[in-house]
Amino acid sequence: MKFEDVKIIGNIGAGTMGHATAMQFAIAGYPVHMIDQNDAALQHGLDLIKADLKTLHESNYLTDEEVKQVLERISTFTSYKEGLKDADFIIESIVENLKIKQTVWTEVEVYVSDETILATNTSGLSPTEIQSVLKNKDRFLVAHFWNPAHLMPLVEIVPGKETSDSTIKLTYQLMKKIGKHPAALKKESLGFVGNRIQLAVIREALHIVEEGIADPQTVDDIVKYSLGRRWSILGPIMSADLGGLDVFNNISSYLLKDLDNDTEANKTLSENAKNGNLGMKTGKGYYDWDKEKTNYIVSERDKALLEDFLDDQKDN
Repeated sequence: MKFEDVKIIGNIGAGTMGHATAMQFAIAGYPVHMIDQNDAALQHGLDLIKADLKTLHESNYLTDEEVKQVLERISTFTSYKEGLKDADFIIESIVENLKIKQTVWTEVEVYVSDETILATNTSGLSPTEIQSVLKNKDRFLVAHFWNPAHLMPLVEIVPGKETSDSTIKLTYQLMKKIGKHPAALKKESLGFVGNRIQLAVIREALHIVEEGIADPQTVDDIVKYSLGRRWSILGPIMSADLGGLDVFNNISSYLLKDLDNDTEANKTLSENAKNGNLGMKTGKGYYDWDKEKTNYIVSERDKALLEDFLDDQKDN
């Protein structure tokens, strides 16, 4: 299949990630067939889409007519057979469970053409393991959107061992077409790239808290007002180049041996999880959370992401 042949998008899942990917493709002008298990799940997804479209409209990114057109491009289905039979590219955002994803994709493959591109929006599961149950393994890969998917620009494109170069190229082109910043990995890796870096940073951050060097708020402030700002412009490797590799080499010679290199989850992280202190979702983690605080933090996060998103669109 050629990039120009992609006309209809199949979108499996209407939840937190699924509704946002459906909306993203629809904004880019593609008819989208959004599929979930039942009408209630689909209606919830449509409600989420309408709420996000309202925000984009209020920010003057979309006009009244464009909002109407986006909604008209999204059709809903509870059947793979009906929803995917004409799809040229399928993106799936369901539960992070290998067996369930394998089962879903095995069923999906029955109803689509041998040319249809199949993409899973997993944040870490192996594309090789998922594609192992498929007949046409070469047209399967990972397209990992970051949450919130309609505002975060990155999509990690991760091939399995059997993924063809043409599948990677088409997916890359499609992500560019819908306004994303695709990053194609040369090969798969557990956690891909983003989550490997994220977990390395979190491991050391929690180690610092555990050692009594600084409290969670101080650690977060240090990252937000230094590394976070610099890395959002340059990234860590270019920052090292600009800072001088001799400097980073010297720092590495004495600092790395003092950093946490534990291969198990941080003790405080495990204790919080064991005790049901899961963060925002339970009201307590490293911070205390209530509804008012949660709404404020999420609102401020999304407001900042929206500003960056709008700036990105001006550059495109």
